[in-house]
Amino acid sequence: MDHRLAAIVACPVCHGKLDYQPQTQELICKLDGLAFPIQDGIPVLLENEARNLTVDEN
Repeated sequence: MDHRLAAIVACPVCHGKLDYQPQTQELICKLDGLAFPIQDGIPVLLENEARNLTVDEN
């Protein structure tokens, strides 16, 4: 995913900052405890597609 895109996208739930995790290909919202997948270089910013972060990840 392009780092410029990662810098401007926001969480669709709280509109907060998302952290890019290249090893898991996800955008992480620490405030909501959600991980949004990146598929074929495109962020899937749908709440129903996100996974909940584990206690260790949050």
